[in-house]
Amino acid sequence: MLRTMDWTSGDSKQTSNQLTDTERLNRLRLIRSDNVGPRTFASLLRHFGDAAHALERLPDLARRGGASGPGRITSEADAAAELAACAKFGIDLVAPEEAHYPARLATIDDAPPLLGVRGARDTLMRPMIAIVGSRNASGAGLKFAGQLARDLGDAGFVVISGLARGIDQAAHRATVASGTVAVLAGGHDRIYPPEHEDLLAALLARGAAISEMPLGHVPRARDFPRRNRLISGASLGVVVVEAAHRSGSLITARMAAEQGREVFAVPGSPIDPRAAGANDLIKQGATLVTEAADVISAVTPIMERPIMLSAREDNEPLDFATDSGDRARIINLLGPSPISLDDLIRMADASPAVVRAVLLELELAGRLERHGGGLVSMI
Repeated sequence: MLRTMDWTSGDSKQTSNQLTDTERLNRLRLIRSDNVGPRTFASLLRHFGDAAHALERLPDLARRGGASGPGRITSEADAAAELAACAKFGIDLVAPEEAHYPARLATIDDAPPLLGVRGARDTLMRPMIAIVGSRNASGAGLKFAGQLARDLGDAGFVVISGLARGIDQAAHRATVASGTVAVLAGGHDRIYPPEHEDLLAALLARGAAISEMPLGHVPRARDFPRRNRLISGASLGVVVVEAAHRSGSLITARMAAEQGREVFAVPGSPIDPRAAGANDLIKQGATLVTEAADVISAVTPIMERPIMLSAREDNEPLDFATDSGDRARIINLLGPSPISLDDLIRMADASPAVVRAVLLELELAGRLERHGGGLVSMI
């Protein structure tokens, strides 16, 4: 029998700040404006000090990056309307430095600047384990996912997953009573798949739902990998139960490894294609799981260490005093093939602060795409 551990405050922030209403409004305007993603948002906020000053500089920075015209900047009225709609829906938009923002999620490079939170918010302060897997799961896989989730819940963990069909829903349903977190790919009012609206309603009593998307946003294919980084980022580790090759669950496992999270996999039959991805993860070094104790023993030492912010690209300074020669040299080195930031700095023979500033300008102009592993390319 697993022992229930008193870890209910294990992932709580030591201190938290509260945004002013004005700063929350301006941060929402900034992240909802054209070509501003989580990394760009963090760089702008760090460089300019607050969202209001960053908003003032957006048009000039985009112009310097070669924008063909002024990008859309979300108006105060539109941001205020979104905040009011969230309030009616019972959603809080919380920043990484505030209470009820999952502490581990706040440490990833592309943490959402504002996270829409609904339900029993204290659930988000407890240690989480992600369980993900095949949508077309076998009966044995569904049974094991439910038992594993139930045992982890009984031991004091919160199970986090993506509310998808198959393994995700089995893990959620098994932990409705102990607390589970659903990460949504769309807005809080656009649940996918629609048949899981009842499951979401049931889990909100003792669990929570989170999303970085605005109300009304219908999830598209590209939104699910974005969602997956939140599942792995908020957790101590990710358990994969049945995953075929090239599946979304393997994307979540890869993101977990990149974020420094533990990766676990449940072995399956070598003749079942639904287990091929999980079996490969074990070959690559993932921890083999046959019971909850395997997960708990691996994450217990991590629980005893303080949560630390990792070294992040957007912690570095920006230097917008770039001469035309440096800018032209940096842009000339970029193309449709991704290149690492370190290689770009070396080849451009420019300071990291200058290179990062030029990349930010290009991104605001809609001319730059960021990839995993610190790679960038021109659009």
